[in-house]
Amino acid sequence: MVARAVLPHPGLWWASLGALHRLARRGWWRRPPFVPLPGEAYWRFRVVTAYGGEGEAETLTPSDVVAYLRWCQRSRPRRG
Repeated sequence: MVARAVLPHPGLWWASLGALHRLARRGWWRRPPFVPLPGEAYWRFRVVTAYGGEGEAETLTPSDVVAYLRWCQRSRPRRG
């Protein structure tokens, strides 16, 4: 779902790689499913802080992903 949301926005590809690097649980390559995903507790926390209440991961929409990555781009310190 996330890749499908980001694919049409090439300007967000670097931001998505940076977010993936920051959010991936440590040592993700050592345990199945061998995918750089956030840990379950962190993911639950982020969904609750984003949507309130119990927070359901299913409420995450492609537009939410794009908005988050645009925010990451804007808030990243500029070099130079």
